[in-house]
Amino acid sequence: MATTRSKAQDVVLCELCSKPALKFCNSCQINLCKPCVRKHRDEFKSLSHEIVPFVDKKVELVKPECHEHSGQRCEVNCKECNKPVCIKCMLGPHKGHEAEELSKTHEIQTRKIKTDTEEIKINIIPKYQKEDAEIGNVISKTKTKHEGLDKESKKLRQLWHQEVDDIFDKVDSLSQSYRDDTMKALLEYHSKIRNIISEMKGTVHQNSKLLGSNNYSKVNEYHSKLTEYQRFPEKLELKWHPLKSVNDKGKELSIEFGKYSATLSQMPKHRLKASVSRLGTHLVQIIGDVKIIATIITYIPQYGVACVGESEAWIHGNMQIIKRYDIHGTVKDTVTTLCQFKPGDISVTKDEEMIYSDRDSNTIKIVRDGKSETLITPPQGWTPWGLCCTRSGDILVQVYKGNRSQTKNKIIRYQGQNLRQEINADEQEKSIFKEVYGSLYMSENNNGDICVSDANAGTIVVVDKKGKIRFRYDGTPARRGKTCGLRGIVTDTLSQIIVADYNNNCLHILDQNGQFLRCIDNCELDKPIGLSVDNEGRLWVGLNESGKIKVIEYLQNK
Repeated sequence: MATTRSKAQDVVLCELCSKPALKFCNSCQINLCKPCVRKHRDEFKSLSHEIVPFVDKKVELVKPECHEHSGQRCEVNCKECNKPVCIKCMLGPHKGHEAEELSKTHEIQTRKIKTDTEEIKINIIPKYQKEDAEIGNVISKTKTKHEGLDKESKKLRQLWHQEVDDIFDKVDSLSQSYRDDTMKALLEYHSKIRNIISEMKGTVHQNSKLLGSNNYSKVNEYHSKLTEYQRFPEKLELKWHPLKSVNDKGKELSIEFGKYSATLSQMPKHRLKASVSRLGTHLVQIIGDVKIIATIITYIPQYGVACVGESEAWIHGNMQIIKRYDIHGTVKDTVTTLCQFKPGDISVTKDEEMIYSDRDSNTIKIVRDGKSETLITPPQGWTPWGLCCTRSGDILVQVYKGNRSQTKNKIIRYQGQNLRQEINADEQEKSIFKEVYGSLYMSENNNGDICVSDANAGTIVVVDKKGKIRFRYDGTPARRGKTCGLRGIVTDTLSQIIVADYNNNCLHILDQNGQFLRCIDNCELDKPIGLSVDNEGRLWVGLNESGKIKVIEYLQNK
């Protein structure tokens, strides 16, 4: 009702022209001046109108016009069709349907609006407002921490020699990346909370207007958003990367930031380069007596191993499920993949996230918070199979196309989701890999070589960073009794190449130039197929037919 406050009294105004209202339409519940009575009748001439002096007005429900019968007002609500209908409708298309008075339907809807509104006002909005305040505080603290981090980085830069500027460039780049990612996530979350609060306030405002409305149609069109608002957004879990430093002036300087670390030891300049190049051989060597330190029972048959951290590995076999075992054989995690049959291959990224190839959807999936997300989609027509995550963070993907008798294979290097390199042909444009259906096993060596075990050809193919062939190895120097059945392949801290020989139940060890060094054949390796190395330098060997994993110690500190 439109009113204007005066010193003496409230003047009731016409709702069509804002002049003082002297009349009232009881049928439509609207204030009218005398000139507008006719205008009102003409506008809704199909309906009957009870026009009375304003003082004789009656407050009652406004009944909507029937859509089926012109000139008839709806009297009841058809519960079966959930719509207001007139008496003629109840004798016609709605005959036999259960109905209730419009006033009762209106009363039920009004109660629902009132309950929703009170729940939003009393419980939900305060919860969001609290989160708004808390996230604002987190943003402020995060900014302060990063400002302190920048100051600390500059202070440490002054302590270290100019020759290590590249180390701090890396630290600053990581800090900026962490800051951008963290602040972006925080601001997006903050904006989301505020947008929902604004939306809920708008809902409360609209609901408040509906609560005071006698218009059946508007009230009956109300749709509750209570369930939507009750689903509170998932809170952010922030990862903070502290900057650690040890400054033993004159002897050693070290810095650690997230997964990045660097150490500078003082020594004569002429010895520095030689010492770095010999670092690997000073630290470890191959031991004479290779030892089995654990045997784990997993899938039968078992196809792949991908170590994560110091003493755990993801294992996959002939089913959709991938499991993470620790060195004691305990299942630490289980992921049910989206593959129709089984994953093609698995690997672990630099950030210790597990990925797998899904040949059914032609995608590479990454597992985050127990859920599979699409990470990479290979070029159209190519299906992914073998996988390898490199030390630099790139992902190598074997893709193939064709049928089982004639299949083309190639390796694609991805940086993130961007295709950076393809490896498939030599300088004479001949295929590097045998054109037969089957998996390629891959590993990147410390010098950037890509070592590929081509199971179909029974050979190892090693190419340099540019994809040029350096050498091939077919197992002949090992002098085994059967033809080599080369499968899983890894490289270690000494840049050695280790490959599983499925047919001869052993492992071949080569140096980075393809020179055969020795075989490991005393560890009950029956049908070895999958290979991986943990952060302690131990080999995890998957045995195909028994489903066992043998954890082998073959290196020792010198």
